[in-house]
Parts: sequence; C-alpha cells; structure tokens
Amino acid sequence: MQALQTLSIQKPETVAQAIALHRAGESRYLAGGTDLVPNLRRNIQKAQTLIDVSGLAELRGIHAGEQSLRIGAGVTLESLCEDATVRARAPLLAKAASLVAGPTHRICATVGGNLMQDTRCYFYNQSDWWRTTNEYCMKCEGDTCRVAPKSERCYACYSGDLAPALLALGAEADIAGPTGARREPIAALFADDGMRHLKLAPGDLLISIDVPLEAGWTADYEKLRIRGAIDFPLAGIAVALKRDGDRIAGLRVACTGLNSYPGLVSGLDALIGQKPDEAFHAALDKAVRKEIQPMASTLVAAGYRRRVAAGLARRLVERLYAAAA
Repeated sequence: MQALQTLSIQKPETVAQAIALHRAGESRYLAGGTDLVPNLRRNIQKAQTLIDVSGLAELRGIHAGEQSLRIGAGVTLESLCEDATVRARAPLLAKAASLVAGPTHRICATVGGNLMQDTRCYFYNQSDWWRTTNEYCMKCEGDTCRVAPKSERCYACYSGDLAPALLALGAEADIAGPTGARREPIAALFADDGMRHLKLAPGDLLISIDVPLEAGWTADYEKLRIRGAIDFPLAGIAVALKRDGDRIAGLRVACTGLNSYPGLVSGLDALIGQKPDEAFHAALDKAVRKEIQPMASTLVAAGYRRRVAAGLARRLVERLYAAAA
C-alpha cells in the first residue's frame, strides 16, 4: 500500500498572505474540501501544503448593489440557497446550489469550490489500489485515456452545477494572484481539456463572483441524475430567457456534465426575434447537440445524455417563455 501523503496546513489571515504561501506544484487552496480532500485520500491529487482560506473575510459575504450581486467565493452553498436576497434577485443561483450533492455537503462546500472542482471520469475517480490494478489513466500517472483510448487528450467531465447558472446570467469572476487582481467572464476560467480544465495561473485565488441583475430576464436550471440527491449531473442545462411580446428577445443556454468544461451554447443569436415554434426548437436542439460531447459513463450511454440535454433545453425554454408572458 502506498504511504499516505504528509501535509502541512497554513491558515493565512489575508488574501495577500494566502497568495504568498502558495508554491506551484506543492500547495493547494482549501475551503470546504468536499472535492479536494477525497481526491487527496485517493492519491488522485497531491499536495505538500494546504492553505486554508475558509476564514478569509475577503472571500465571505453576499452584497447586493443596484445593478449587481457580489458573492464571495467562500460563501457556502447552504448560505447561497437560503439567502433572501439571492432567492429574490437571482433565484437561478439558489436553485442550482440547492441541487448540489446533499444537505451535509452544502453546509461545507463553497461557491469557489464548486466552480473550481476537478473534472471527473469513472476511470480517474477511483481508489489508488483500483487504479493500480486497472492501469492508470492519462489524467493521473498514465498515458492513455481509458474512455477514448485512441485520443491524444483527456475527456474527463466537468460536473459543477453553479457554473452553467453563472454563465447564463453573464457573471464575472474576481481573481487575485501573484501578478495582481483582475476580473474575467466566467467562461474565461475554463478550457476544453479534462486534464487542465482551469485557466488559472499558479497561485491565483478566486475571490468573488459578480452577477449582473438584468431586468426582464427569467432563468432556470435542471439536471439529469440517477438519484434525487448526492449524484453529479449526467447532463445539466441552465437557460436565461427574455421575452418581448410573443417573440424571444434574449436567450442564453449553458451546459454542464457534458464536456470537459461548462460552456454557453453558441449560435443562438439567430434565434433572437423568433417565436418558439417547432422550427425554433429544431434549431435549438441542433445547437445544443453541436456544443456537447458526452462520453459513456457507468450508468447511461453517451447518446442518451445527448438527447436528454436537448430535451432539457427545450423544456426550460418552453417553461420560461410561458412564465414571462
């Protein structure tokens, strides 16, 4: 049996101290730990130092302005679900957060942790002895993708629930790092690569999320999972819609659980100004299927997940269109 990793834990008092403590390849930021700690125990991810940022004031709190909502990266998912301002002004976020894992996970899990979580695969997310017996995969100590053996890249899947909701709402991320502070669209955080799905540089730390509060939009999120709790999404769709009379005036559709990154469905500008009739939904179906690349899982076939994603998008558009009447 492989020896357990020896870890030291640092508790900085400020963001600047946390960044100064970070060492590329040796350190990892820790908040709720619901994703990182199991991966460390399985020897999937490695670290010599954990930098506990859960107590940093800069990462806490939910603040509402006239035009936006600022949510600290250290806010727990339970707090996000129950916050009256979020439920009133950005109910999509409360809905998405309420569907993450189970109640005990949401007590600890954070907004930043859910966004930054590792990609997943049924060959990768296994115990060390299992992976030793079945040979390692490209993402961890091996050289072959076990899901797509002929591929030169990793197809491990991103499965966060908050990311598609934030993408649909047009949110931005505030990041601090060794080179200073910056703000980026949520989409800029992710890359289409199961091994390196985050574009953050070593030492970068997510501080907060800024969610614009746009009038006239309505939004919702649904996901497919086998059980009603705990499970990651096999397909997740968030939709934000704006209606003008009997036509669609604005439409954003975002996916999770279907690619190595959470992404907005492209090509929807052509649907603006149309009525949601059968031709509209046929074009929406085509756009969603073009955007995603689900792989086989231990539970369902890839083709089923593709059909479900398109079906969820249609159902959400129909529901939101009716609600906006």
